[in-house]
Amino acid sequence: MKKIGTGLCLSGLLLMSAWLTGCSNDAESSTEDGGNTTKEEVVEIKLGYYSSGSADEKVEELIQKFEEAHPNIDVTTQNAPYQQFFQKLDTQIAGNNAPDVWLSDGVLVQKYAERGAAKDLTEWIESDLNQDDYYGLDFNKGSDGKYYAVPQGIQIGALFYNKDMFDAAGVDYPDESWTWEQLKEAGAKLTLDGQDRTADDSEFDKKSVKQYGLTFFNITEGWMPVLKSFGGGVLDEDLKESLIDSEENKEAMNWIVDGMERGILTDPSDLQSFQSPMSPFPSGTAAMRIGIYARVLAANETGINYDVSVLPKGPNGDRFAPVIANSWIVNENSSDEKAEAAWEWVKYWVTEDEVQKEWAELGEAVPVKKSVANSDLFLNSGEQSINKQAFLDSFEFAGTLDTNAVWSEWLQKFNENADQVFLGETSVEDALKQADEEVQKVLDDFYE
Repeated sequence: MKKIGTGLCLSGLLLMSAWLTGCSNDAESSTEDGGNTTKEEVVEIKLGYYSSGSADEKVEELIQKFEEAHPNIDVTTQNAPYQQFFQKLDTQIAGNNAPDVWLSDGVLVQKYAERGAAKDLTEWIESDLNQDDYYGLDFNKGSDGKYYAVPQGIQIGALFYNKDMFDAAGVDYPDESWTWEQLKEAGAKLTLDGQDRTADDSEFDKKSVKQYGLTFFNITEGWMPVLKSFGGGVLDEDLKESLIDSEENKEAMNWIVDGMERGILTDPSDLQSFQSPMSPFPSGTAAMRIGIYARVLAANETGINYDVSVLPKGPNGDRFAPVIANSWIVNENSSDEKAEAAWEWVKYWVTEDEVQKEWAELGEAVPVKKSVANSDLFLNSGEQSINKQAFLDSFEFAGTLDTNAVWSEWLQKFNENADQVFLGETSVEDALKQADEEVQKVLDDFYE
């Protein structure tokens, strides 16, 4: 009996111990006031971004830090080179399996917004962000006044110039007083043929140009800033009507064509002789270029002696700096839970000083957060000291590239006609009239 009793006693102690142990585990998950806590569930989101070489490693590093700061959010990534990324994204959107948040080229934000793929972020932005603290939020506003993305970094246009070439030609550096006419006058002195004759020389041979005054490439770093500062442009304020066939655009295009015919500006056939249409300035073959901020990287890599100024004024004193606000988009079709987690990533990116500083150190874009953009970290960074304030000053007269849901389609029509003018195959009047009709058809086919 005693043994039995002892056995019962031991069993009872073991049961008691197990019960106490159980009580102890429960206690660990109890709050001080006796309530039970619940372990927060982990939300998994997919983040997509297009590859930009060395920046990829920094994105992954920042994602890891985000996860550490948000243990309830698990991020998987999807990235690929630019063309492949957006081709796959379009397919995924059609199949309703796109990432929960992705990095969009700024010119494509309205395409995703107007086609129902981008979530309306207006309430979250107004609730969580002090809008005065950031550059570029309004560049993602749709025609309905709603926000569909938050900038990841800003690309804004300015005038790059090669100081050594200016010094050699005895030409004063450009400044904020310059007009496009003054740029062309300086460009003529900076353009050299095979015999070192300038474009002002009556013997100048424009078929053997070895140094151009201004390299001219496509919409952002070519015709759009000129058209806009001459008072022209492509679309109306609603972005649904073409304004191409206007007197202001004719004047602007005549300025461009005159520069190309004199050999001062590169035309499309000139650019074919280069490895890339963006090569003439960093390779030291052009004295000036219209360039977005990212062009600083190539200029620095080649070691040319250059600086930056704001873009010139048009005939009426108007100035225009093209903007591309590459931005984070939250998937409209993600669940509420995933969308909220995706918004936490977007908010983390733009509000955290450390994130903004680390991204700014890469030198790929103007920081979104004004306090960081106006700090020494941005303004005085890099091995070569240049006037980065010119990029910030350009926000005063900055605008988008008339981006809408069919931006890529109407741009193709405009470029086809513009190239015919630039190559001397048709007149400015005929090209603008034809472009106006073709662009309007693209707009009507989508919006009507």
